Amino acid sequence: MENNTPQTLIEAIRYFADPDTCIQFMIPLRWPEGIICPRCGSREHSYLATRRIWKCKGCKKQFSIKVGTVMEDSPIKLDKWLAAIWMIANDKNGISSYEIHRGLGITQKSAWFLLHRIRLAMQTGTFQKLSGTVEADETFIGGKSGNMHKSKREERIHGTGAMDKTAVMGTLQRTTTERVSQVKATVVPNVRREAIHAEVRKNVEPGAHLYTDSLPSYRGLAPDYVHKTIDHAVAYAEGKVHTNGMENFWSLLKRMVKGTYIHMKPENITRYVDEEAFRFNERDGNDGTRFVKTLSGVKGKRLTYKRLIGKSD
Repeated sequence: MENNTPQTLIEAIRYFADPDTCIQFMIPLRWPEGIICPRCGSREHSYLATRRIWKCKGCKKQFSIKVGTVMEDSPIKLDKWLAAIWMIANDKNGISSYEIHRGLGITQKSAWFLLHRIRLAMQTGTFQKLSGTVEADETFIGGKSGNMHKSKREERIHGTGAMDKTAVMGTLQRTTTERVSQVKATVVPNVRREAIHAEVRKNVEPGAHLYTDSLPSYRGLAPDYVHKTIDHAVAYAEGKVHTNGMENFWSLLKRMVKGTYIHMKPENITRYVDEEAFRFNERDGNDGTRFVKTLSGVKGKRLTYKRLIGKSD
């Protein structure tokens, strides 16, 4: 697969201009063990080359390469899907729906929906916990008050403004001899003790060296972890005790948010966090490997437009 993978955006656009090439490239990623009907699981099928779909001999139904993936029911052609995947997987600060709209010749609404479905594919979903030396930290994501109209700012921003933003919790396993540092981040309901402890226990192996700031919510983790704190009012590091790795990730996330996306609905923030976490964790690879990794994540996931905008399907 790697020998056939384009290495630049222009190579990808040229390579995937042919729809048959798109399908042949996706088959081993979509079905590593051979083509299987996504509805009944049968391996018996025939290929209708003129329509580029398969007909299952088991359930007698037809299916395309998109069925059972984030691309299902999308009228957008594969060449545009693959170009969009390439761009979002490899653009350091993300890419807006308006850029996709102008670059691929689709509507901005379609581009926005397409990007959210690709972000869903970027979710790693791994159950493997972090171990060794781990940093944990929290931040708040939301619109910049300076960009709001005065009436909106007075209505929504109170005190420091943190209460009007979305809380995000992150844990980071520091670089080892085997791999670069890895991060897990997700939206949490708040930064109180119960939510913080639940997220740490979910993502960090007991016995790990855990470094956090002095937020009181982290208290009580010591029985399960070698827990040390750094008081940022005094210093940002005391030897190995610091959260600079997580702070670096937060700066990348906020640069993406403020520089590219500007406004995000609270219910969709988790997918933007997934996007930045994917690029951070895959930063040791090249453009081609990040593209293939994202494309490999499209199967078995669905995101409808109604669900995306907060309505039931």
